[in-house]
Amino acid sequence: MECQECHKRPATLHLTNVINGQKTEMHVCEQCAKENGYVSYGQEGYSLHNLLSGLFHMNPSSIQDHKQFSQSSAAHACPKCGLTYHEFTRVGKFGCASCYETFEDNLNPIFRRVHSGNTKHEGKIPKRMGSGIEKKRKIAAYRESMQEYIQAEEFEKAAEIRDKIRLLEQQEEEES
Repeated sequence: MECQECHKRPATLHLTNVINGQKTEMHVCEQCAKENGYVSYGQEGYSLHNLLSGLFHMNPSSIQDHKQFSQSSAAHACPKCGLTYHEFTRVGKFGCASCYETFEDNLNPIFRRVHSGNTKHEGKIPKRMGSGIEKKRKIAAYRESMQEYIQAEEFEKAAEIRDKIRLLEQQEEEES
């Protein structure tokens, strides 16, 4: 797609404005965007570093937790590399592998934002090789729901789930 301003260079920025419910889109090259003031960043552009460090800025619901953690760990640093939590939020990356353990108390809110509410990344499963993995996930989910039914004393539903688990486990054994 070519730039809608100069019609010479390829459009690398796709801008969307929504004003009073009216949506307008514009496709421009980086040079035209800078010249016309469509973007307000400096020479280096918007980097991956800026994106990652933006993830660490807390939303209003977690600001109190963040303040408590930051105050309690103001002098807290990674014992291996010396990185502090404040530096981590500013830079957007860890100094070493032990930083994960050092700052683990404050990572779950970040992971929830990155993974749309989850703290666990499960990844994708290849279709031709993933049937076994998919069955194991189903079995784990069934076991979880079975425990919930048992806690709620809905034993008939728990028994139905138990039978589904047995059927899946039986299929798994036959395939291997």
